Amino acid sequence: MTSDPKGFDNDREPEVPDAGTTPESPSDGARAAEGGPDTPPTEGGAPTGETPDSADTDEQDPEAAAADAAAREAALTAQLDQVRTALNERTLDLQRLQAEFQNYRRRVERDRVAVKEIAIANLLTELLPVLDDIGRARDHGELVGGFKQVAESLETVAAKLGLMQFGKEGEPFDPTIHEALMHSYSPDVKETTCVQILQPGYRIGERTIRPARVGVAEPQPGSPIGEDPAGESPAGDPADGGDGEKESGGPDKG
Repeated sequence: MTSDPKGFDNDREPEVPDAGTTPESPSDGARAAEGGPDTPPTEGGAPTGETPDSADTDEQDPEAAAADAAAREAALTAQLDQVRTALNERTLDLQRLQAEFQNYRRRVERDRVAVKEIAIANLLTELLPVLDDIGRARDHGELVGGFKQVAESLETVAAKLGLMQFGKEGEPFDPTIHEALMHSYSPDVKETTCVQILQPGYRIGERTIRPARVGVAEPQPGSPIGEDPAGESPAGDPADGGDGEKESGGPDKG
């Protein structure tokens, strides 16, 4: 090895040795100790930078990977079950809310119809005395001229609102829609019958807003239809026509 030229710094790297010699320089040793990527492998040993335990770690990697995969799958399965449970609960809540909403809509619609019917019934109830006056004027022949047109228009409007009049002579007495103000007996009826309409009744649909005030008649006690109270037949005289002729012919013969 040649000596350093005079005047050079002692820290300068030595000159490259001749071929055939491989002395290690301090920089090469430092790089070998650091295990850098540029460190060449040593002869007959493991690559520089690898520890003896790395081979055992590589052998255990498949088992550890399988365990990690199983744990991850179990966690995902548990999370999926929780999501399904929450979804079922929310679905049941939605169905319950939908059923409650449908019931609410039906109840509101039913209440709306009931309120409308009550309002119309209250209005028409206040008009019933006017309709009674119109009926009495018609019965007495006083419904003429412009008054007649106004009365008919009012009755038409009331009919459009659903007002219906009931109560006729000869119909059977029904205590649910008739109010009996007069009572009598008659041999001409077979059951309790309305024989006189004192005031007609009115209804809206199936709802009665005023019963018909009537006079009723019941069958005569102990007297069947077709016989008078004395028990004689109205056709008895024609049946006894022969006797009558004899009685009438007696004076002629005498």
